[in-house]
Amino acid sequence: MAVRHETELYKPIKNFFEIRGYEIKSEVRHCDLVGMKQGEEEPLIVEMKKTFNLPLLLQGMERLKLSSNVYLAVERNRHKKGAHNQRWSEITALCRKIGVGLITVTHFKTKSPFVEILCEPSAFASSKPIVKTRQSRLVQEFKERSGDYNVGGSHGQKIVTSYREKALRVAHAMRDGTPMRPSVVRDLSGTSSAAAILQRNYYGWFERVSRGLYVLTPAGKEALEEYHYVIEGRL
Repeated sequence: MAVRHETELYKPIKNFFEIRGYEIKSEVRHCDLVGMKQGEEEPLIVEMKKTFNLPLLLQGMERLKLSSNVYLAVERNRHKKGAHNQRWSEITALCRKIGVGLITVTHFKTKSPFVEILCEPSAFASSKPIVKTRQSRLVQEFKERSGDYNVGGSHGQKIVTSYREKALRVAHAMRDGTPMRPSVVRDLSGTSSAAAILQRNYYGWFERVSRGLYVLTPAGKEALEEYHYVIEGRL
């Protein structure tokens, strides 16, 4: 049973690693899937494509700058359609050579998908030095998100980042329409950067009505409805 979208690979892979003790979140700083495990500093990164191709390989090589624990994940077609599906030994050897792991996901009509690791990542095989500043930003973004509100492999979708979460908390604190000072919004929302979020107004959700006083715009009210599941997850 062939998958139609990369997003269909996300849930089986997420479940696979959650069983192994990872907390999983998707679309973190352009990575399809990121995981953190208690006691481990290196983040898990998985990049997904329906089939193995050069862009996926290049993505994996780029992610080795963020972590040595990087996997590439593709569908394994049971009907063996396509040239790549008949050359798993060669693809696995290539992944080992550059230091990334390889995961396949086989879908069935009447039973759960089967996730298989064909090879593990190898820090010794990779020649890519980890850029610690970029790794730190990835881990910080992961930790600042309250939950997994995206689907790995999505394209053209709005991503719930940690910044969007903070802006939503600020908007939720201002939902009754009363003009508020940034210090009051900060205390009500529990968001230390509330003043900067109000002043920057990146999403157009806030309006300054007089010196030091802000209200929620109609766009902000719409955002609270659109992202209600994020707010409910925080309450």
